[in-house]
Order: sequence, then C-alpha cells, then structure tokens
Amino acid sequence: MRCPKCNRILGGKATTKKNGKAYFYYYCNDCKLTIKETDIEKEIEHFINDIYEYDSVVNQTLLPMIKTKIENPKEEIQKEISNQNQKLERIKKAYVNGTFTLAEYDEERKIVETTITELENRLNECEVCEVLQFTPEDILIKRDIDYINQILYPEEYKERNFSWEELTREEKANLVMNYIDEIKLYETSNHICKVDEIFFRESIAKPCNELYDAGYIDKKDYSLMGNVVTKLRFSEYLPFDKVSQHIFRLREFYNVGYFEATYYYNDKVMFFNGYEERRIVRIFPLEDYRKMDKLEQLKLGVIYVKDGDKSILEDEENVFEYIPPVVNSTEYELDEETRKKREEIEKEWNEIKSKIDDNK
Repeated sequence: MRCPKCNRILGGKATTKKNGKAYFYYYCNDCKLTIKETDIEKEIEHFINDIYEYDSVVNQTLLPMIKTKIENPKEEIQKEISNQNQKLERIKKAYVNGTFTLAEYDEERKIVETTITELENRLNECEVCEVLQFTPEDILIKRDIDYINQILYPEEYKERNFSWEELTREEKANLVMNYIDEIKLYETSNHICKVDEIFFRESIAKPCNELYDAGYIDKKDYSLMGNVVTKLRFSEYLPFDKVSQHIFRLREFYNVGYFEATYYYNDKVMFFNGYEERRIVRIFPLEDYRKMDKLEQLKLGVIYVKDGDKSILEDEENVFEYIPPVVNSTEYELDEETRKKREEIEKEWNEIKSKIDDNK
C-alpha cells in the first residue's frame, strides 16, 4: 500500500494492549499518516471472500492440474527427455575425445542433468493429472456444487470450509500477497483513508480472466430483485450442449431447475418471473452476444434450486466429497428416473435452440 499523499510505500507496525491483543497499523513517517489494518480489511471484505472461494476451488485444487495438462503435453516432454539424454551422451564422448576439459565436462553435465530432472518432474505431474482428469468443466461444476451446498446445507458447509474471518493473520496475509500487487488509497476531506483501486497480480488475474471469458468461471454482481439488492452469479456464453451437460451433472446430485430470462440492453434490466421462490445458482447468455452486430435484448438461461430441497443422493455426504462424473448416456442403459430427467433437459434445450434460430 502506498501513501495517498506522497505515494511512498507504507510501513507497518503493531501495538499490544494489556489484554494481550495485538493491533496492526500502516503508516507514513513523512506525512504523519496512520491507518488501521482493520479499516483496510473492511474496505476489501466485499470481495475478499470471493477471492478465497476462487483460490480454494481453482488455484489450490483444479487449476494446477488443468494448466499442467495444457502446458505440458506428455509426448513433448518424453521427446525432450530423450533429446537431453542424447545430449548427455555427446558431452561424454566430447570429454573422452579430449574436446572438453574435466571442468567443462562437469559444468555441461550438471546443466543437462538438472534439465532432465526438471523434465522428469513435469512428466510425473502429467501422469498424476491423467489419473485425476480434471477439466475446465470441473471448475464450473465444483463452484456450483459448493454454492448449492451453501444454500441447502449451510451449517454443514460452514463446518467443512473456513471463511475469511476464520483464517489466521498469516493465512490472510499469504492470500492477499498471492493475489494483490498493490492497493491504492485516497484521503477523504475529513482525513480518512479509503481504498481507491486494487491491482491484482497478472499471474493470477490472467488465468482467472481466461477462464471467465471461456465461460468456465462465474463472477458476482449486484442486482435489484424486487426491492431487495442482492448478488447474482453470472458466467459467460458456453455452447448449449456444454451447458446441458453441466445441468445433467448437477442433476446427478440435486433437483436443479432451469428457466429463461431476458436482458434488455437499452434499459439495462433483466426480467424474469418467480424469482421469490428460487435461489439462483448461475445466469448465463444463451447466445454469443460478443459475435453479434446489434443487440437490443439477450436471452439468458438461469439455473436454480429451491430452499428446502436436499440432495437426491442416498448418502448426502457425497455432495461435499465428490463431483458428479461426465456421463455419456449412450454408454450404458440409464435407469428410468435418470432417463426421464435427461429427456426433460434435452426437450428444454431443443426449445431454446429453436427460439435462438428463429431470432436469428
């Protein structure tokens, strides 16, 4: 954090009261400015829980596996290991033939052996990923399952997951340092410091933005529902077959519902009926508006659950431990209940596709 007056990086200090409780401050000696850490924390708490949720679901579990699979193709690594082993043999021959001195040989050998070790570690990670088989779709399903569990099983969810408030100060510091590069402050007319801008680390923001743009992660935004301000979860466009597969998977665990809404661009209003009875899980566009020349209104798909609903699984603990698999209905004979559910979703999506085609 930088001083809002002179732009120097603020220092930190702590004081301990007689009761043993520590209080933390940031200060600028030159400008005689002191800010309570708790005041800054309150300023960012409206999004810090979202960061923590993203971190626990994506960065600590799924995303490292996905990035490893994408960035480290197994065949290319194996080929490069083979190339490095051949290089090592050439270095040995050069030493035997007197081209390299012993010192030169040792230096070159260590470089190649270090490279081979790094490649073998990457290869091991790839093999672990092949077993785990995480995909971007798994991020989507995991975040929705966690959100539904917060609605349907609030107490159980709280017991199983730490919130920002429950983290130690060191854990909070690590999380903030991992995600945030700089916090820009400003001073009000009555000399109170407020957060002006937050600059996130590119290494974190870039993959997060890429996942959002591709439709595999949600963001929350404030909305007016009736006369109540609330937060809704939005995600970008995905082809309807991917969304229908997503609903298939959710319905392995829950009685999720689906309906359509309309967003009117000129008035910036989203309209749908019956929201009072439903807890919205996710809202997403049914067509790729980014490729459309002119857009006055946009059809939205809405996934929801109802308060009081529970998991359809016999063992409800599984909703906290697992994610439903991707199931190809042609691979085996479905039971009657699952078959009917899938027919309902397929019918819904065929109607949606027909409406979109008619609009086009």
